[in-house]
Amino acid sequence: MSRIGKLPISLPKGVEITVNDNNIITVKGSLGTLTQNVDPCVKIKIEEDTLILERESDQKRHKAMHGLYRSLISNMVKGVSEGFKIVQEVIGVGYKAQANGQVLELALGYSHNIFFELPKEIKVETVTEKGKNPLIIMTSYDKQLLGQVAAKIRSLRKPEPYKGKGIRFQGEVVRRKAGKAAAK
Repeated sequence: MSRIGKLPISLPKGVEITVNDNNIITVKGSLGTLTQNVDPCVKIKIEEDTLILERESDQKRHKAMHGLYRSLISNMVKGVSEGFKIVQEVIGVGYKAQANGQVLELALGYSHNIFFELPKEIKVETVTEKGKNPLIIMTSYDKQLLGQVAAKIRSLRKPEPYKGKGIRFQGEVVRRKAGKAAAK
């Protein structure tokens, strides 16, 4: 058995799960609704307030799908009940971040500001304190979409290895390189 796939998913109160005939699972919660198409080799059983996934056989592909869909459904359940949060730091002299509704305005050392429009499923806020790096705080119930948007924002100005300037996830460690040695 897949170690991840065999773990049961506990359903918190307020979360409803429905599975239709085409193996499309819908998870509804207080924060939103998510749907996922599940491979037919994975069977879904709902017992009281737990959800169990079982696979048809021990083929390598079936084992992989078993663990994959268990993780996806678990993330869906956690997302609609608690939500997910990503914090990014904007590091660099003159680098700024400001949120206006669903539009994130970034000043990243280019000749122009970058206006990044966020999907409606993501809520964004920025924190700018004197003497500290600006923070971009994004929350959503969809983990996959949140990670994709965070990666896209990071790609606008990746952290560079010499001074460490750029956008990075909070707690991310950037390996620093030594600059040129002084000529004598």
